[in-house]
Amino acid sequence: MNPTRAIHHICVRLTSSARILAVLFLLAGCLSFTFLQRSISNTSPSPIALATDKLDFTPNEFYIADVRDERPNTKAIAFLVPTTPPGATPQAVDLEGGTANSIRKYIRASLAHNTQLRPVVMRLKEFKVTETMSLKGRVEGKMEYVVAFEVKREGQLLHLFEYKSGARYDRPAGQAAALEPTLRQAIAESLRYLHRWMALEVKHNEKLAREIKVTFEDFTQNNEPDTLFYDPNRPLNWSDFKGGPVTSGKFAAFIFPGLSSESYAVVKNGVIHVKVTLRVYTLRQLSKVRADSKTAYVLNHEQRHFDIVKLVAEHYKQRVQPQKLTLQDYDSMIKYQYLEALWELDQLQKQYDEETHHGLNHTAQERWNRKIQDELQSFM
Repeated sequence: MNPTRAIHHICVRLTSSARILAVLFLLAGCLSFTFLQRSISNTSPSPIALATDKLDFTPNEFYIADVRDERPNTKAIAFLVPTTPPGATPQAVDLEGGTANSIRKYIRASLAHNTQLRPVVMRLKEFKVTETMSLKGRVEGKMEYVVAFEVKREGQLLHLFEYKSGARYDRPAGQAAALEPTLRQAIAESLRYLHRWMALEVKHNEKLAREIKVTFEDFTQNNEPDTLFYDPNRPLNWSDFKGGPVTSGKFAAFIFPGLSSESYAVVKNGVIHVKVTLRVYTLRQLSKVRADSKTAYVLNHEQRHFDIVKLVAEHYKQRVQPQKLTLQDYDSMIKYQYLEALWELDQLQKQYDEETHHGLNHTAQERWNRKIQDELQSFM
């Protein structure tokens, strides 16, 4: 073989190998760049840390006792379009330490925390920022913020109101939005609104009341022709028996006494004032007496029936004292105790007639006279 041609053949083969290596190096570089680019675009954004504010108000009616995250999606607070490459899938980002914990920390650092005031719970219903690419190659953002405020009283949460706010923005595709001030402002404005709302509502809103007072009124205005209202200074007399004479049966006389209750509540300066009006009464048109039975003894027996209603009314008052009521259910408790009073009234009237044999047993009658009179005196 010609030595010159052999050398030329080898050089050609080396040159082809170099070309192949060059192509491989180029491909490797492209693959490495693509992998690096994907790694950068898939890197999750850092959590958002809320800065501390010095809010321009000091709560004097409440403190934030807790923040509860009740959003449909609690995994992230924002879904942001990455700055590179434009048009990529929005990436999830949360507040530092989690949404609820981050807001708790912000409030504790930015707002007075006086536990002697009313404890209020924040319930996050929605707090979300969503970004999408627009037709103009820019990014559009939307923030939604919904929070409910509830006051904690006697172990229960009472709904006060729901606060809603939102914001929209657009930005260049290659420039990240400054979200932290917007998120912080939304929280701060909701707290400021709560502060103003409390100042307006605290004096007359029943949910914010911290005390209950009960007063009683005994209705004694006897200006109705048929109804006689109980008055210790005006006992029964035979002119009140307008139902005509008893013509049959074993009773010498009878009356039909009853008890009614009416309550009204109003809130003044954070105190629930309940006024209960009691009416102890008997109906004249239903009261009858035999013509030959109009004696002091018979009238006394009927008066004691009337007195028993008065005693039950006093027992009822004792059961609806403020220390026995709750701010949440005072109205239903008062109504329940009224039903209990009617049951007691029925039982006492039956016991009285059974033991005295409707007044025929003079010894038992005298015993009941003393018992009723002594108890009436204790309420005077």
